[in-house]
Amino acid sequence: SAAGVVRVRDVAEVRVEALTRYGAVTRDGRGEAVQGIVVGLRGADAGRLVHAVRERLAELAPSLPAGVRIDTFYDRSRLIERAVGTVRNALLEATLFVVLLLFVFLGQVRAALVVALILPLAALATFVLMRLAGMSANLMSLGGLAVAVGLLVDAAVVVVENSVRRLQPHAHDAHQPRRARIGAAVREVALPVASGILIIGLVFLPLLTLQDLEGRLFAPVALTIVFALGASLLLSLTLVPALASLLLRERVHAEPWLMRRIERVYRPLLERALARPRRVYAAAAVSLVLGLGAYLAIGKSFMPTMDEGDVMMQVVKLPSVSLAHSRDMDLAVERAILERVPEVAHVVARVGTDELGLDPMGPNETDMFLQLKPKAQWRRRDKDWLVGELRSIAGDFPGLELGLTQPIEMRTAEMLTGSRGDVAIKIFGPDLATLASLGAQVAASVARLRGAQDVIAQSEEGVQFLRVAIDAQAAGRSGLDVAAVQHELRAQLEGLPAGQVILPGRRIPVLVRGDAGLRGDAAAFARLPLVGADGSVLPLNRIAEVGTATGPVRVDHENGSRFVLVQSAVDGRDLVGFVGEARERVAREVELPAGYRIEWGGQFENQQRAAARLGLVVPAALGLIFLVLFMTFGSLRQSLLVLANIPFALVGGIVALWLSGQYLSVPAAVGFIALLGIAVLNALVLIACFNQLRDEGMALEQVVREGARRRLRPVLMTASITALGLVPLLFASGPGSEIQRPLAVVVVGGLISSTVLTLLLLPLVYRRWGCVETAP
Repeated sequence: SAAGVVRVRDVAEVRVEALTRYGAVTRDGRGEAVQGIVVGLRGADAGRLVHAVRERLAELAPSLPAGVRIDTFYDRSRLIERAVGTVRNALLEATLFVVLLLFVFLGQVRAALVVALILPLAALATFVLMRLAGMSANLMSLGGLAVAVGLLVDAAVVVVENSVRRLQPHAHDAHQPRRARIGAAVREVALPVASGILIIGLVFLPLLTLQDLEGRLFAPVALTIVFALGASLLLSLTLVPALASLLLRERVHAEPWLMRRIERVYRPLLERALARPRRVYAAAAVSLVLGLGAYLAIGKSFMPTMDEGDVMMQVVKLPSVSLAHSRDMDLAVERAILERVPEVAHVVARVGTDELGLDPMGPNETDMFLQLKPKAQWRRRDKDWLVGELRSIAGDFPGLELGLTQPIEMRTAEMLTGSRGDVAIKIFGPDLATLASLGAQVAASVARLRGAQDVIAQSEEGVQFLRVAIDAQAAGRSGLDVAAVQHELRAQLEGLPAGQVILPGRRIPVLVRGDAGLRGDAAAFARLPLVGADGSVLPLNRIAEVGTATGPVRVDHENGSRFVLVQSAVDGRDLVGFVGEARERVAREVELPAGYRIEWGGQFENQQRAAARLGLVVPAALGLIFLVLFMTFGSLRQSLLVLANIPFALVGGIVALWLSGQYLSVPAAVGFIALLGIAVLNALVLIACFNQLRDEGMALEQVVREGARRRLRPVLMTASITALGLVPLLFASGPGSEIQRPLAVVVVGGLISSTVLTLLLLPLVYRRWGCVETAP
C-alpha cells in the first residue's frame, strides 16, 4: 500500500487459541482435564485391543511434558475378565459335579470314565466350531456351554448304560461276540438318542430369531449349545462304543448304593400311582393350577441388571446454563461426592459435546463416571445403599436432576432406544411449548408411582438467545443481502478458516474471527460495523433488530415429528407392571390435545419385542418337535403324550421363579426353552423303552413297571446332572451371574417337577392312552 507493508499484526491480534468450545472435562473437583477414548472396531477382540493400548501408553509416558500424565479411569477389559471368570469358574465346578454324579449313578469307575471323557472332547469340538463361526469365548457363549454341561453326557449315559446291561453274563445275547453286543446296544438306543438331541437343538432355534440387543446376547448361547450337543451326539455314537468295548468288563453289574435306595422309594410310589391313578391326575391338575397362580404373581422384565462395578451419574441442569457455569457446578458436585461418599475413588465428568461429536449433549448435560474403591473398603458392601447415598447429594444442589446408571448399561440403552432410563416416554406433537408442558405433567404423574426412580423430563425450553432479525429491505438499500450478513456474523462469532501453518509433524489451522468481547457483549455486537456495497460502513443495528429472546436449546425429531422425552428408572418392582400402572395413571391424569400422542419405549420396548418374537417362533419350534416325535414313534397319540409333559416341566420353573423373587425375563425364557427340550427328551426315552418292551411281547401292565424301572436311572441322571451342573450359576456372585441366575433357577426348578411327573404320571397316561397295537 502507499503506507508501506501492512502486516496481519497491524490490523488484528494474532495468538494461539482454541476452537469454539462446546464441552469440558473435569476431574475430582480440582479442575479441567483432557479425556480420550479408544473405540474398538466391530469384531475386535476387546482384551487384546486394551492390552495393545496399555503398551502404547507405556511407550508414550516418557515423552510427555513435565507435569503431564495419562491416567486410565475406565478399562472395560477388567469387567470382561471378571465376567468371563465368573462363568469359567462355574463351568469348571459344574464339570466336577457332573463327573461325581456319573460315578455315583453308574457305580463303575470305568463306565463313569467313558462317559466323562465326552466332556473335554465335546468342549474342544465346540470351541473349534465357535472359531469357524467367528464367535468369541465371551460371557454369553461360555454361559451356553455351562448350561449344556449336564446335557453333553445324556447320549453317552444312555449308550453306556445300555452297553453295561448287554455285557452282563445273563443277558439274552451273551453268547454273541463282545463287539456285536455293544453294537446292538448302540443301535437299540441310537434313534431315540438322536431324536432327543435333535429335539433339544430344535428348541433353541427360537433364540436365533431374536433381534437387536436380545439377539446379540442370546444367539451365541443357542449356537454354543447346538454345537456342543452335536459334538456330544457324534462322539456318543462313535467314540463311546469304541471306548466301551475296550474298558467295560463283562460281569454281573450290581446296582450302586444310591440307585438301590432310590428304587426302594420309587417302586412303592409307582405301584400306588398305578393303583390310584385319579389321585395322581388330581395332583397333576393341582400343580398346573399352582403354576398358573405363580405365573400371575411373577413380575416381568427385559434383563436383570448386571453389576458392572462402577457407577455413571447423569446430571441435568437448567437449559439456560452457560458452559462455564455448568462446568463450575460439576466441580462442586464432584467435591461433594468425594467428601460425603468415601467409597468413590475418582470422579471424571464430561459436560456438553466433544470436538468429534461422538456423543452430542447440551451444555446443561453432564455424564459423571464414578470410579469406586474395592468393596472391602466400603462402609457397607451394598451397592443399592451406595446409590442411595449418591442420590441424596442432589438435595444440596437445587435445580439439578440426577440419574444413576452404569457405563455399559447407559450406552446400550441410549444406542437402542435414545434413552438412558428403563422406561422412555416420548410425547409427540407440533408445538414446543405444549410439548414441554405435557412432559412436565407426565413426569410428575410417573414420579408418584411406586418404584419410580430418577424421573427426568428433558425439557429444552428456557434458553436465552441473542436474536438478530435482519430487515431485508434495509439491507438491500445498503447493497447487502441477508445471506451475506449472516455469513459475516458467523465469521465474527465462530470464525472462518484462512489456511494452515505447516510445521514439522503437524499443521495448525488459521482462523479469522471477531474480538472475543463480542461473544459476551450484546450492545457491542449490535454496533458491529458492516461494509456496504459502496464501501460505506454502517452498524448492524441499522439494518437489523438485535435483542434477547427465549427458546429451545435443541429440538428433537423422530420420523419427522417433534417430541420431548421423559425417562424413568424402575427399582423394587417389575418393569411390565410398572409400565402398565404408569400408562393407566398418565391416561387418567394427562389430557392430550388433538395432534399429540405418547409412545412407551426403553427397556420395556425391548421386553415387548422379545416376548412377541418368542410368542411366534416357540410354537413353530414345537411344531417341528412334534414332527420329529411323530417320525420317531409313528404314533400321533404317543407324540402328544410326550408334548403333554411340557406343562408340568414349566410348572416347576415358574414356581421356582416365584419363590426366588426373580422376574420373568429373557434369560428366564431361555431357561424355559432349555427345560422344554430336557422334558421332551426324558419323556421320549421312557416311551421308547415302553414301545420296545411292548414289541418283545410283554404285557401292558408289566411294560409300564419294567420300562419305568429300566429308565429310572437315565431319567434321574439327565435331570440331576443337568440341575447340579447349573448349581454353580445359582450361587455365583461375580459380574454376569445376574444374567445367568434366572436361567439356572428355571431349569433346576422345572427339572424337579418334570422328573417327578415323568416317572409317576407318564406310565399312567401311557397305560391309558399311549399304547398302540401295531407300529408302522
